[in-house]
Amino acid sequence: MSSFVAEVLESAGKLEKDDIGTKIGRLARRVEEVKAEVCNTINKKYEEFIPSLTNGEDLVNQVVEISMEIDVLKSQIENEVQRDLRVAVTEFSELKQQLEKSTVLLSVLTQLHEFDTALETHQQALLEKNYTKSAEHLNKAQHNLTLLKSRKGVELKMLQVLGTELIVQKEKLLYHLGEEWKQLAVWNLPPSPAPTKAEDLFRWTLKTELRLCNMTSRRKSDLETLLLSILQGFAILGELNRKLKFFSQILLKYILKPLVVEPSLDVEIELRANDAVLRFSAVKSKCEHELPAKVYLKITTVLEFLYQHLLHIPLWVSVDRKEKQDINLAELLGGMIWEELSEIIIKNCLVFSIPANSSQLELYEEVIKATDKFEEKLKEMQFLQSHSTDLLKYARNVNVHFASKKCQDVIVTARNLMTSEIHNTVQISADSRISIPKLHSLVKVPMISNIVPSDMVTLRSGKQLSSRTMCLPTCRISQSVQTLMELAYQTLSEATSATPECAVQLFYTVRNMFHLFYDVVPTYHKETLQKLPQLAAIHHNNCMYIAHHLITLGHQFQYRLPSPLCNGAATFVDFVPSFRRLGTECFLAQLRTQRDELLERLSTARNLSSLEDADNYSAANKAVRQVIHQLKRLGKVWQDVLPVHIYCKALGTLLNTAITDIVNKITMLEDITSESADGLYALCRTILEEGPGIFQPLLEESKNKTFQEEIPIYVPKWLKFQELMMVLQANLQELVDRWTDGKGPFAAEFSPIEAKNLIRALFQNTERRAAALAEIK
Repeated sequence: MSSFVAEVLESAGKLEKDDIGTKIGRLARRVEEVKAEVCNTINKKYEEFIPSLTNGEDLVNQVVEISMEIDVLKSQIENEVQRDLRVAVTEFSELKQQLEKSTVLLSVLTQLHEFDTALETHQQALLEKNYTKSAEHLNKAQHNLTLLKSRKGVELKMLQVLGTELIVQKEKLLYHLGEEWKQLAVWNLPPSPAPTKAEDLFRWTLKTELRLCNMTSRRKSDLETLLLSILQGFAILGELNRKLKFFSQILLKYILKPLVVEPSLDVEIELRANDAVLRFSAVKSKCEHELPAKVYLKITTVLEFLYQHLLHIPLWVSVDRKEKQDINLAELLGGMIWEELSEIIIKNCLVFSIPANSSQLELYEEVIKATDKFEEKLKEMQFLQSHSTDLLKYARNVNVHFASKKCQDVIVTARNLMTSEIHNTVQISADSRISIPKLHSLVKVPMISNIVPSDMVTLRSGKQLSSRTMCLPTCRISQSVQTLMELAYQTLSEATSATPECAVQLFYTVRNMFHLFYDVVPTYHKETLQKLPQLAAIHHNNCMYIAHHLITLGHQFQYRLPSPLCNGAATFVDFVPSFRRLGTECFLAQLRTQRDELLERLSTARNLSSLEDADNYSAANKAVRQVIHQLKRLGKVWQDVLPVHIYCKALGTLLNTAITDIVNKITMLEDITSESADGLYALCRTILEEGPGIFQPLLEESKNKTFQEEIPIYVPKWLKFQELMMVLQANLQELVDRWTDGKGPFAAEFSPIEAKNLIRALFQNTERRAAALAEIK
């Protein structure tokens, strides 16, 4: 009985297994058939564009029926395997693998169905202008396509068709969003390119206009819904940042920057039934740069307009398919424009609001407060998140910027003075002073004790120095150099009341100013200093004037400056030798040039030989006259310019060079006839008579007589020149008498060799000449 039951059960099991196998095979064939029909339908729909709504619904119903049959079979197989696992492991494993394959294929069909449904829903939402729903279903279709690409066994051609269709639909949605955006945010921009003239550029800028939806009108709810749908569509598709970036660039270029740069521009807002319009208006402004508070007000007006009519819309974006992240449009736009906007405000507004004097620093507190309020307002509108930005930091660091601006202004002013004309002069004398404001001492000035030690020895002479011993002599300097020196004193005076960091910076700016003078002036004025004797003399005086003040400049301010300047670092003495050398070398170079010109003129005198010839005498006389003329011209251009002692020494050196050359030429002559001697004497008399008239250092003629009488002091060879004239007119006995055994005036000025050469040239070879030559030893 038991065997019969076993046979019945075994027979029943085989029948049931056979039945399941048959069903699975049939299901597999149906799945393949449905798959083929789906692929064919997709190709027709997305590639051949054949309508197939009914076929699609039939396919969906078939997929649902197959899915239900697979679930029933799967349940039967699992029960059968559990009951008779050892008997049919291999058989049921194959059946299950085949079933799993069918399940995978069914999953692919399901995803294809969801892809198709998402695109259908997207298209319907697009027709209804529900851009948020449209974008969401496009994203869903993209997700399904991504899953399909990860499946094995899906036909590549079909995936390419689906991908192309998805791209087409996405671009179609973006096009519609773009068109809607153009209607809601309309820019009316002036034509390109921008004009170059300032007046034309201002009128060109006035043509800028921005039109947004009026969110204060009665249609606010409808407009807000449409705007939300458009912006949310951009956000879901990942295009919001790009769209907002383009908007921010136009906003900066055509609205925000002109408002900062141009003080004659103001903002005007017009609210219409459906639109809110922002445009520029022209206002009268006398200032070259707008005040920071007014700039902040204009920018705040623009941003409030944007926030009220555009940026207040709440948006979100999917982090993954389950979570959503909120988007703040104002914060997003602020992050795009704030860095560049801050730089524009700093460079075109705050820089020019930095005080020029330390006395105005207290007034700058109003600018700091206005900047702080401006940032607080932007934080309220959520344009800013950080507590302290570069803009506020720049405003608060006013001391640093004041020092930098002050130093820059000082250097620019100094350089302009250095490159100005040298010939505009002023006279300075021992009574000249540079006014210095009252200084406040930062450091206690060391006092000198009046108590004299008992063992101190007093060293005192009967004479005391004059009160003007250390004063500069009267001369003329460039007005620009006097202004430059006043600038140095004013800058150092301002440093005494500035902060320690600023004081140090100002002190070294003054040092840099003198470094700059040393490098710039000789280079910039090189050609004129070489060609014009008067300018060379003025430059010499300029350098001496600066060196004179640099000796005590640091000492005057030392104890009123912060450490380490008050400890001995505040000095300019190291510049003194350089400036003295600079002036001296320039003037000496000019003297060498004038000396060469004098010698060149004397070289045309034909060595002063054979003056009995009219041509030779004429050439010699012309050369001497040119020398006298040149020296008189120099005397005129240096008159009232050089200090008296420098004037007389310079002209005396040049005159001495000329007469030395004449004396040397005469003493080298081998034969001087009586007529030639008379001609030489006449030439020398011209120099003797007109030479003293060269020395006219002062404008008043009566005061120059003293300097003309002292000509032997300034011209070392003047007495020798006079003695030569005596020799040219004397007889042989007079020359012997003036020699007086080497003790007379003739011997004092001429060496024995020169004396003998003159006697041999002037007198014929006789016994008397031989005797006279014998006397000269």
